[in-house]
Amino acid sequence: MANENKKDFNAMLHDNKDMPKFQTITDEKSIEKYGGDRMYFAPPIDYDKVMKRIPCGKVITIGIIRAYFAKLNGADFTEPITAGVFVSIAAWASFQRTENETPYWRTLKANGELNAKYPGGVEAQKERLEAEGHIIIQKGRTNIRYYVKDYEKALFELF
Repeated sequence: MANENKKDFNAMLHDNKDMPKFQTITDEKSIEKYGGDRMYFAPPIDYDKVMKRIPCGKVITIGIIRAYFAKLNGADFTEPITAGVFVSIAAWASFQRTENETPYWRTLKANGELNAKYPGGVEAQKERLEAEGHIIIQKGRTNIRYYVKDYEKALFELF
């Protein structure tokens, strides 16, 4: 996201954008990829509510949150693009607040990867996760990425 300092992320967080809603998809490749045609859209605030549940020392992935919403709402899957955007909105909204913090740094991308779109980028997320006892590893030579080592062992159970 660009110009984060000029945006009111808490207003965005509370704008439900006519969600929750369902959509039936017809693209065969997408149906095969996601395991069905019933797609769910969760509002931004729902991501924030789930992210608030993750305790110190635990982590979760955006994919697990998406699977949780799909199961909870009888859908085949939760739309992935808005999920990533709404997780970032929740992170920036928390960063802009002086109280009621959302521990967004505990929400990881796929395979335990740190999220460069969070406030302060991967360095700030790395620092907060290490302070909670996680080990961060670097992968890649040119396209360097950071991951929580053995993140699967620290996953929070939503179900």
